[in-house]
Amino acid sequence: MAGTGPLTQDWEPVVIRKKPLNAAAKKDEKAVNAARRSGAEIETLKKSNAGTNRAASSSTTLNTRKLDDETENLTHERVPSELKKAMMQARLDKKLTQAQLAQMINEKPQVIQEYESGKAIPNQQIITKLERALSVKLRGKK
Repeated sequence: MAGTGPLTQDWEPVVIRKKPLNAAAKKDEKAVNAARRSGAEIETLKKSNAGTNRAASSSTTLNTRKLDDETENLTHERVPSELKKAMMQARLDKKLTQAQLAQMINEKPQVIQEYESGKAIPNQQIITKLERALSVKLRGKK
């Protein structure tokens, strides 16, 4: 390897720079002030719906008007008083507490309490369980 000429370096210099600013950083107050000092051109735009929720609320006015005009009273069906009384009477005839009856039908005591107070929404499966446990027909003709 002798005498082939002077050794040269064929590497090019590498310049390491920070990443370019993203959109959020460009809107930062410090970045805007730095751009003003350096003499860069700054563009400001006023958004027409800024700070409002107009786009979302404008389409709901028709639905809102329909709901306001609606006069029908919508409520869930409740346990009829005949069922409440028949259930309570059958439970007392068998000398069961609400908790014991609930355990027999694999339900929470609160369910029995709601049925006997009339607050429950009738569920045919639970009524069937109650009929079996109490040996009484609770629905339909007696």
